[in-house]
Order: sequence, then C-alpha cells, then structure tokens
Amino acid sequence: MSFYETGDNGLWIFLLVTVLMGGAAAHAAGSAIAATWRPPWQVFGAALLLTFAVRFFHYALFQEPLLSLSNFIIDYIVVATACAWGYRMMRVRQMVHQYPWAYERAGLFWWRRKGTPHQPRG
Repeated sequence: MSFYETGDNGLWIFLLVTVLMGGAAAHAAGSAIAATWRPPWQVFGAALLLTFAVRFFHYALFQEPLLSLSNFIIDYIVVATACAWGYRMMRVRQMVHQYPWAYERAGLFWWRRKGTPHQPRG
C-alpha cells in the first residue's frame, strides 16, 4: 500500500493491528457507549483515543512511523467505522428489546415501528 507507510509485511500488520485488534476494541467501545445510552458523538472521541493506541502498537511492535498523518487518518477511518457500527448495532438491539411493543428490527442497522411497511427508523 503506497499511501500507507509501513515496513515488511505491511498489509498483514495493518490487518492484524488496525482492522482486527483496533476494530474489535472500537466495536466494543461503540457498543458500550450505546449500552449506557450516551450520545452518538462520543463514538468519535472514543475512536480518536483508540486510534492513538493503534498507532502506538504499530510503532512499538513493528517499528512503523508513529507520527504519520496519512497512516493516522486511515487508521482513524477504520476504527471510527467499527466504533460506529458497534454503536448502531447495540442501539438497534436496545430499541427492539426495550420497546418490543413499538419497534421491530428492519435490518442490521435499522428498526421500524411495528405495523409500518418497510420504513426504517433511527
């Protein structure tokens, strides 16, 4: 990946550290933020902090550049996306389980009022 500064085995390291480890941590953080009924903007702050940790792991474990803006942006996009997915999936689960008389699942990221035809909400 020419736009992502890395050493040998760069793709595998990116997949392991950023996507797998950072994504799993971000998904858990997004779920925790939603589970405590906090506002969605907090997802992006949590993703920012997790991205700093991901960049540090790249630096400390694999001698990759710590202060690379392009790497940071790419890592943030991946981590923030995973965090937002975790948040959204938990919020849908909450709405469907806490208000079963009013809402039903309309997909992985959506819910709808019971009795309404194919109009996702949320």
